[in-house]
Amino acid sequence: MIKVIASDMDGTLLGGDHRLAPRTARAIRSACDAGIRFIVATGRDLNGALQELDGMGLVCDYIVGSGAEVRDPQQKIVSRLQMDTGMCGEIYDVLKTYPISVIFMTGECDYSIGTPEKLEEDLRQNLQVFFSDLSMEEILETEMYRNMKKNTRLIRDFQELKDREISVYKIFVFCCDTEVLREIEQKLQKNERLAVASSYVNNLEITDARAQKGPVLKNYIESLGYTMEEVGDSMNDYSMLSMDFGATVAMGNSEPEIIKAAKYMTKSNEEDGVAYAIEEMLRRRKG
Repeated sequence: MIKVIASDMDGTLLGGDHRLAPRTARAIRSACDAGIRFIVATGRDLNGALQELDGMGLVCDYIVGSGAEVRDPQQKIVSRLQMDTGMCGEIYDVLKTYPISVIFMTGECDYSIGTPEKLEEDLRQNLQVFFSDLSMEEILETEMYRNMKKNTRLIRDFQELKDREISVYKIFVFCCDTEVLREIEQKLQKNERLAVASSYVNNLEITDARAQKGPVLKNYIESLGYTMEEVGDSMNDYSMLSMDFGATVAMGNSEPEIIKAAKYMTKSNEEDGVAYAIEEMLRRRKG
């Protein structure tokens, strides 16, 4: 019997408008009322996750930063897999040779190297994948842009991160040139200490190799006393769906390799696929 549900956010839990639909919120609350634990597993940091979930009346655990940080329902840190400064320096030595945007995520806030003008342009380009139907000027008016800008601090150079002993748990890279991203990915994947993932065609997400959603979820649920068979997850994430959890559910809008890795498939995120999967599970429980 499923006792834990874990869900990704963008492209899964959230609709095409990057909002949590009322139907999905109701389904999650119903699952929690039935004694099921709900876990959000996302590449976003905690602030980015809460931006869409606050005020929805949900009780969740959080796996954020692609697995680099785990927080309990009271948002207290359970574990954090940070990247050592030396490793970050090695990565940045590779990244700075390319025409890309780089954000260092720390859990408390993000850091960007450069000028206010460059940061504004970087954030606008990053958000184009979220708001492809909006102009650059309209993107500047979105709440997501305002929150990202508010949460990002400017620094002069990488040395400032070292001098201030700032601990980084994820490096977020984005670029409109997918060939550049693939070249960077191939270079970084040679380092066995790193995990390199991609949520969208224009980004790379670099973490410690241990910070991947699937293994982190396994360790966390087992620490809570649950087994793999008691977990159902709805994801667009291969590290989650390729693991032997009890019920792995791919979204209808997933890539073919994701659908192939899952045991089940639900509707797309535009059709409230997570809500539909939860509703069906609860209905069969009663039946």
